[in-house]
Amino acid sequence: MSGETRAEWWSIEVFHGDRLPAGRWKDEYEDTLTEAAVTSGALYWEWHEFSYGVIFEVCFAGDEQWDAFRNLPAVRGALDSVPDPDGLLIYRGRGGASGGRFPRKPKPAPGAASIELEEPRKRRRVRLRTRSSAEDFRELAETLGAEDTRQDAEQEDTRQSFARG
Repeated sequence: MSGETRAEWWSIEVFHGDRLPAGRWKDEYEDTLTEAAVTSGALYWEWHEFSYGVIFEVCFAGDEQWDAFRNLPAVRGALDSVPDPDGLLIYRGRGGASGGRFPRKPKPAPGAASIELEEPRKRRRVRLRTRSSAEDFRELAETLGAEDTRQDAEQEDTRQSFARG
């Protein structure tokens, strides 16, 4: 990429604490964090509440805006006040079970389209002539995988001699 920036999502995930649920923390700091994100250049933001806590997802045009947001005193104060200091996750990307940042490769189609195909067979080349010779017979026998071609070739030579005869 030649210097172009791409919008990136960041997530702040807060888990419930022993004395305070994460929902109460969200109620206390939601306006502060949202205002700080908007003034730092956030393109989009969302709050999500789950049974284990809350997630604040915010999208910035570049890392500079994220760094500016993250270093604001109001944001630092909010993050220092989470219910459980061990229950704070900050990471790039959308939160929870949102999946990867890049799409997965498509899976094979279910049903008949995904059955295993048999291995391609080895192609055999057979020369067709009006008269066969011992040499052609040996080559054909080797191509078809015959074990003892010498005896068959000698018999063919004998038959040709009687036929000319």
